Amino acid sequence: MADTSRKAITEMVIVKEKEKRHSFWKVFKSQKTLYMMSLPFVVWVFIFNYLPVWGWTMAFQNFRPGRSFFEQEWGGLEHFITLFTDERFFMVLRNTLAMSLMGLVVGFTVPILFAVLINEVRHSFFKRTVQTVTYLPHFVSWVVVAGIVTKMLSIDGGIVNDLLLRFGVIDKPFQFMAQETWFWGIVTVSDLWKEMGWNAIIFLAAIAGLDPQLYEAAKVDGAGRLRRIWHVTLPGIRPTILVVLILNIGHLVSIGFEKQMLLGNSLVLDYSEVLDLYALNYGIGLGQFSYGTAIGIFNSVVSIFLLFLANGIFKRFSNQSVM
Repeated sequence: MADTSRKAITEMVIVKEKEKRHSFWKVFKSQKTLYMMSLPFVVWVFIFNYLPVWGWTMAFQNFRPGRSFFEQEWGGLEHFITLFTDERFFMVLRNTLAMSLMGLVVGFTVPILFAVLINEVRHSFFKRTVQTVTYLPHFVSWVVVAGIVTKMLSIDGGIVNDLLLRFGVIDKPFQFMAQETWFWGIVTVSDLWKEMGWNAIIFLAAIAGLDPQLYEAAKVDGAGRLRRIWHVTLPGIRPTILVVLILNIGHLVSIGFEKQMLLGNSLVLDYSEVLDLYALNYGIGLGQFSYGTAIGIFNSVVSIFLLFLANGIFKRFSNQSVM
């Protein structure tokens, strides 16, 4: 009797597998045009995102340019040991996390508030004007933005110092760009000015997708504008906020290096250098390719870990996740 039941279960599994295969090929035949259209993007992702991972082997070698893969000298975990015993690495990690957290707190919350406020504006011309003005800085190169910020904070004709002197806040020009402790704030505010309008787009799109009847119902119940924002708008875009937050947490240690390299100088080097810039200086600047690759691996592994950690936490407590 047991053998018969086991045989029947096996046959059912085989039948289901066949049905799945037939179903897949049936869908493929009916949507083969879409599959073919997506193929170039799959190839592009494989070539530029997965194939370069082979280069991680450099971190376990004493890599020398011009030698073939089999001629390289293997060093094991030597570069990782050097990395985790280097005092400068921990200082750079501090800078990276500090600027990332400041950017997360300010650069994540302000676009949400901005999107909510823009949504409440009823004058269409003013609304479109503000949106356009705040979107435009996103398309400006960081080279230009760094030049603008540096000039504004300059002691020689900088508008910020001129205003502070005129209103009697300071007695003599203040060298903002030479103060180490001011650098993180300058980077955070500059990034906020450049990206606030662009980052608000996704929240504006989420707000636009909310059912207008919810606002009408809240208005009938006597809810004012602030009450409608708190009980309708924010809960309605909560899934979008959580997904964007998870993705931002995954990039806490991958903040790039353009802002820091262009706004920084030798006077604030101990506060401006971040992991990506650290890897660039050692890997390309000093020719220590294996050490630079080890820094990049650390960066990627930590980013993946933070992404899965944040995703797991939010999935457990809010049922929202990106995977």
